[in-house]
Amino acid sequence: MTRKVTILMYHQVGDFPPMKAHRSTYCHYKSFARQMAYLHWLGYKVIALEEALNGLFGGGSLPDRSVVLTFDDGYENFNEYAFPVLKRYGFAATVFLVSGLLGDKARWLEADGRLGARLMDGETIRALARQRITFGAHTVNHVRLSKLEPERMREEIVRSKTELESVLDEEVRYFCYPYGDYSAAAVETVRQSGFDAALSCIRGDAKPSDDRFLLPRKAISFGDNLVGYFWKIHVKKQRKRARAAYV
Repeated sequence: MTRKVTILMYHQVGDFPPMKAHRSTYCHYKSFARQMAYLHWLGYKVIALEEALNGLFGGGSLPDRSVVLTFDDGYENFNEYAFPVLKRYGFAATVFLVSGLLGDKARWLEADGRLGARLMDGETIRALARQRITFGAHTVNHVRLSKLEPERMREEIVRSKTELESVLDEEVRYFCYPYGDYSAAAVETVRQSGFDAALSCIRGDAKPSDDRFLLPRKAISFGDNLVGYFWKIHVKKQRKRARAAYV
């Protein structure tokens, strides 16, 4: 049997009104609680990103029905709504942080005409790091890397790593491309900057044949019920680059 891991991508988890736009970047907290209960009671193995990488690329064992949980941007509502549920089940997760905006608002949402949700501050991040939550880099300012000049692109990638390592006082090993947007130069810069792996918005399961600096994920959307959740984990197989619209 081919080894594979389903890496799920979340953004905000909270109490949101019904919506028609930007559904891929929101998850209602009640839906999230049901999804985590589904994984728990049906025997899925929610593993840390490190364990997944070791199983895919390092010769380690990989449990059947392995799932990795990732959360982009580092919203304060992760701490309020998602983390208590993760803690209840003992689930690991990886959160990708925008290093230049810790404790600030998500300014890229405001620029898009939406509410600039609050991002976690350093104190909250350090507390979560002691509770099976791993943190990765998501650039300094949440920018589209493919649109930047080489020097600015490198600064966004490298500085995000060093700034977060200063906050956490530990190595930051993983990177995630904002908006799912990257170029060949951006991928190579991430590869050369001391990261162990990087996550994309390419849709599909992660397999040993994948580039570890372009790992695919499956986005969980505001409208996903448990049937849709099951379908994304088990059925959704397409291996194509997603439209660069995730935030």
